[in-house]
Amino acid sequence: MTILKADKISPLDPAAPEPFYRQIYDRFRSAIASGLLNPGDRIPSARALTKELGLARGTIDVAYSLLAAEGYIEAHGQAGTIVAPDLKPRTPVAIPTPRARNSTTTTSFRPDSILPFQMGLPALDAFPRKIWARLGARCVRAMQPSDMVHPSVCGLPALRAQIAAYLGVSRGINCSPSQIFVTSGYRHTIELIAHSLLNAGDRVWLENPGYPPTRDILGHMKIEAVAVPVDREGMVVSDGVRLAPRARAAVVTPAHQSPLSMSLSLPRRLALLDWAARNDAWIIEDDYDGEYRYVSRPLPALKSLDRDGRVFYSGTFSKVLVPSLRLAYLVVPESEVERVEQITEALAGGSPRLTQAIVTAFITEGHFARHIQRMRKLYAERRQATVAGLEGALGKQARIDLQPGGMHLIVRLQSRRSDSRLVARMREDGLYAEALSDWMAGGGGASALLVSFTNIGSQRAAENFGRQILKLM
Repeated sequence: MTILKADKISPLDPAAPEPFYRQIYDRFRSAIASGLLNPGDRIPSARALTKELGLARGTIDVAYSLLAAEGYIEAHGQAGTIVAPDLKPRTPVAIPTPRARNSTTTTSFRPDSILPFQMGLPALDAFPRKIWARLGARCVRAMQPSDMVHPSVCGLPALRAQIAAYLGVSRGINCSPSQIFVTSGYRHTIELIAHSLLNAGDRVWLENPGYPPTRDILGHMKIEAVAVPVDREGMVVSDGVRLAPRARAAVVTPAHQSPLSMSLSLPRRLALLDWAARNDAWIIEDDYDGEYRYVSRPLPALKSLDRDGRVFYSGTFSKVLVPSLRLAYLVVPESEVERVEQITEALAGGSPRLTQAIVTAFITEGHFARHIQRMRKLYAERRQATVAGLEGALGKQARIDLQPGGMHLIVRLQSRRSDSRLVARMREDGLYAEALSDWMAGGGGASALLVSFTNIGSQRAAENFGRQILKLM
């Protein structure tokens, strides 16, 4: 019979998330499983281990109690504590190593990184943290028991009212708070609409190129996506009518087409509304960054022209505040409010009430409107600096499309260079971009990089990153 000395136990880690008693328990159990300790072997007494490790006696007692309760050890009085004699060590089960996702060759469209040119991120350095912290502390101090129960699945009433008021002023949308549904993001919004309005086998117009997750969500729900081309005036409505005249819905990005950034022209808007009214179809307006326009005031939303109640308007706080809030909203036509409420009650869990309360205070006190104004000015400056820096570095190797609004640039590659291969190299080199070909239904199309300018601080930084891209070419 061998005796395990206390100094044979691997050192404990004071920075580990597990408490000391759990670390001791894990080490003895591993020693038994690996054969370092065999049935009948003695282990150090609790007193000896307490002295050796410099811990409280109670910590050791808790660890030994767990081991004894699970049958690993037995206390034999004066003879000491031993590994259970009848214990049969199990052969360790091989646990397959999870296959690592290759982040350099796949695009999540919701990355948790912060890289130069990363799409979907507002200017994180310009977020008003001090104001947010003050409002957050105040909301926490004001919490009552009624604020600690399950949140309303439709959204905090005060926030719904503030969103309705904001949309009336900024986007020309006349709606009541009861038409506003707070969601956890664009994907949740699309799922909510699809569950409320669509059935498996239905056909839906999507812009081509267009935001890939929309295709994926509809595909999982067995809804057929119909790729409708876009041109300089946005979605070509006549092509949609030709390809699928009886489609049940159309998903569009009228303010800044995603990803090409042109605006849907007024004739196209009217044609789309007319098609929806005549065919009892629905329009889903994704207004993901309509606040940011640099050549004129932001355009009114397509929803502002909706006289027949055919448009579902989708907005988000991810682009104007920060994505980690996981807050977005949906404006539902009055005729469909009851149906969407039923689906929301059945499927949604509600967004955190505290987060909604802070956003409500942020809007109510005027910080939201001022923040958007500051960001519009800052983005115009960073957009200009990024364009100048990239053009200076890339020269004739690329051409940059300059659109009137949005939060990203389109870098057109010359010489038919593969955008997806260049994007993979950039990811490996610590830069971010998305390939325009990945936004095309079926792939292919023009070769271009989609890059954000919101977190590029200067022309010099943009030029340095541009030289890095040039080397990767």
